[in-house]
Amino acid sequence: MHHTNSRALRWRTIATSLIAAMTLSATASAHPRLPAPVRPETVTVSPAAAAASVAVVSDSLFGRSGKLRFKLFSASRLFALPILERLFGDPATQSGPGVYHAAEDIMGRPFAFISIIPFTQKTGGKVGDYRVGFWPNERHRRTTQESYENPDGFIEVTPENQDTYVSEHFRLRDFLTHDQEDVWPKYLVLRESLVDKLELVIEDLAAHGVRVEHMVVMSGFRTPQYNAQGVGKRGGRARDSRHQFGDAADVFVDNDENGRMDDLNHDHRIDSRDARVILQAVERVERAHPELAGGAGLYRATKAHGPFAHVDTRGERARWGRS
Repeated sequence: MHHTNSRALRWRTIATSLIAAMTLSATASAHPRLPAPVRPETVTVSPAAAAASVAVVSDSLFGRSGKLRFKLFSASRLFALPILERLFGDPATQSGPGVYHAAEDIMGRPFAFISIIPFTQKTGGKVGDYRVGFWPNERHRRTTQESYENPDGFIEVTPENQDTYVSEHFRLRDFLTHDQEDVWPKYLVLRESLVDKLELVIEDLAAHGVRVEHMVVMSGFRTPQYNAQGVGKRGGRARDSRHQFGDAADVFVDNDENGRMDDLNHDHRIDSRDARVILQAVERVERAHPELAGGAGLYRATKAHGPFAHVDTRGERARWGRS
């Protein structure tokens, strides 16, 4: 119990200091002298300084959409914010993998810091009892593209934390591989950039008169083992599918939650033209945020599923299935 309380206190302190640290980072150029050191629990932020830090906070913590509710970290990846490394060192070496919820009175909204298990802890084709298979680089199919390197690590998902919101519209469980139903914990690869892009797409759709209350992730992360089952003409999956790298999702809008795409273009039909409405939003989001460039594909309905759109953040533009 004491260990749990100490861990919660440590992360409450980090969350408190996070906002102050980014405020100092955002305003430092306006002050020729460095501010005196302050203890995290006594930091106060003036309205002017808070306003100056909004852009930094929303881009680095809450994403470009302003709707992210999680940040990944590990021994080699501390928030991707160098100022926090200088302030806090490396708390990942002090805490095990898991989901750490920040106090809402500090963050202003539900927010989780998620400690990932390093990829190096994968043994053979498994993480713990969960089968994942082998990534392309493990099979001697080396690539010079950074986006196809092995993942940094895995999010440990349990029955207790699977409902953790990673953004306004999505939870951890939305992105899990659809296999090994009775095996817990499960392990997930998920990138903040994907979730951020999906939220921006939802926002863009709303701005163009398309109401989105529920966007379904039909397929999020796929372990290489699961992906391999559908490679080729029969399954339609790519051997090097982006789904294996945590930055791809197949999605459709399902506000009435009947398990099928809604009539997004209001032509009283459910077909690939509704998926194209989503792709049009992807195009607009990528024009506004070229750093989120990636793949976008249109898929027609089959006997197994309705129409849907593929969205990813691979780092370069790719398009398919537009006919």
